[in-house]
Amino acid sequence: MLNTAIKAARRAATVINRASFDLDRITISEKNHNDFVTDIDQAAEAAIVETLLKAYPDHAILAEESGASKNLNDESENVWIIDPIDGTTNFLHGYPNFCISIALQQKGVITNALVYDPVRNDLFTATKGAGAYLNDKRIRVRNHDRIGKALLGSGHGPDPRALAEYLRMYEVMASRCHGVRSGGSAALELANVAAGRIDGFFEKGLKVWDIAAGALLVTEAGGIVGEFNGESEYLHKGDVIAAGPKVFGAMVPLLSAFA
Repeated sequence: MLNTAIKAARRAATVINRASFDLDRITISEKNHNDFVTDIDQAAEAAIVETLLKAYPDHAILAEESGASKNLNDESENVWIIDPIDGTTNFLHGYPNFCISIALQQKGVITNALVYDPVRNDLFTATKGAGAYLNDKRIRVRNHDRIGKALLGSGHGPDPRALAEYLRMYEVMASRCHGVRSGGSAALELANVAAGRIDGFFEKGLKVWDIAAGALLVTEAGGIVGEFNGESEYLHKGDVIAAGPKVFGAMVPLLSAFA
């Protein structure tokens, strides 16, 4: 199943990379304030869905642009969770920080995950119980003994109220670590936590397709993912902290006030 997801991601990447050579021809719609969708998001998602359903026609789909397939319900055993371009705003501006995110949920548990950065050709993969990998090389989270040594990733949603709250969180966190970076792609930031490129990540108001694949990458790389209060319902609530165990333990009390 993971190999099929990789095939689907590479098909989508072909669509995305071809479009990146002429960004002015992309058709853009604004779903909400500063929340965009393009015809390339839709075409990439269609390529992913077509590839997955050709191999597994009975599986259900939950995708950012097309939503839930007709066969998605509480009894669905296999659900593919898809974000065709996580970081659409970056993509629109030619800023090379976006990714394709695909996760497989089986009987309510995320079992396979893929985050693909088509710019760097970085393929992050994980299977539950079998570890996390970057381009077939095993990866592990970094686990500093204190948050003062950490570099953190973060972000905020397009709602102006989300920005105001983020600025308060930024002040709390940036004063206690090496720095906070906002890359504009939650799935890619989670993958970077798994690979030890950054030491932790926090963001509020995410959707399940932003989180599902990256969260499995982090846990399979030895990290912890939880809500701002440390609980484990982040897939449904959308508020996420991800880090190595010691940094995670330091982040929760700092961010619990924002839960």
